[in-house]
Amino acid sequence: MSKSRETRSERRRMPVIFAGHGSPMNAIEDNPWSRGFAALRNEVPQPKAILSISAHWFLDGTLLTANAAPETIHDFSGFPRALYEIDYPAPGKVDLAKRVRNLFGDERVSLNSDWGLDHGTWSVLRWMYPEADVPVIQLSIDRRMDVRGHFELARSLADLREEGVLIFTSGNIVHNLRDAFSRMRANNTQTPDWAQRFDETVKAMLTHRDTDALLTAWTDADDGRLAHPTPDHWLPLIYAYGATDGRDQAHFPNEGFDWGSISMRNVVLG
Repeated sequence: MSKSRETRSERRRMPVIFAGHGSPMNAIEDNPWSRGFAALRNEVPQPKAILSISAHWFLDGTLLTANAAPETIHDFSGFPRALYEIDYPAPGKVDLAKRVRNLFGDERVSLNSDWGLDHGTWSVLRWMYPEADVPVIQLSIDRRMDVRGHFELARSLADLREEGVLIFTSGNIVHNLRDAFSRMRANNTQTPDWAQRFDETVKAMLTHRDTDALLTAWTDADDGRLAHPTPDHWLPLIYAYGATDGRDQAHFPNEGFDWGSISMRNVVLG
């Protein structure tokens, strides 16, 4: 690649990705969802680093991983041995963690060396970047903060897009495991009407940049609480949207449902 082409690539503002990660088994199975994850690589320029916000680091406080070699965390149980043998040895990037802490304000976030990359992150990135050669840090989701607070925090991240950092978020637009497991036991994985409605409603909100509706969808939309009995898999989408502005358009390279009430929709904002 010529120097001039590199310069143009570096100056392109990085899109933002929300991945519907679904079952941990998508990390090792060749299926429509994993193929969709792999295709996400074609949606963005080669990133210098990745800031991941996963539904599975949901706790009190705002933390950033700051280790040079983050551990691959197998934060699930009852799955085949092959899943526990997966290692995703992407390097960390301590200077990026410090940069994000500065963007947020040092008093709002703590650096953490105990956590690593959970399956919300690596189950998708191992398909996007199988070489594991892009540095990755992970940001926790503070469960004490309301939706608008997360949105405002996400707005602080937008400058990273100009610096070649991919803001990657991972959850599901519809995520009701109790309903999904009930349907599996009954051998009925048909998508319920409320799940389909909420998924399509959120798609429209993203398409039309209806910020107020999106920020209240979990609490105020008729189907919001059915789609998300808890907000952990919803809030990564708020981070993705919060890091964008009116110049960005949403598109949806992969969509569908798994287990009846798990939306596997991916969103690219850019």
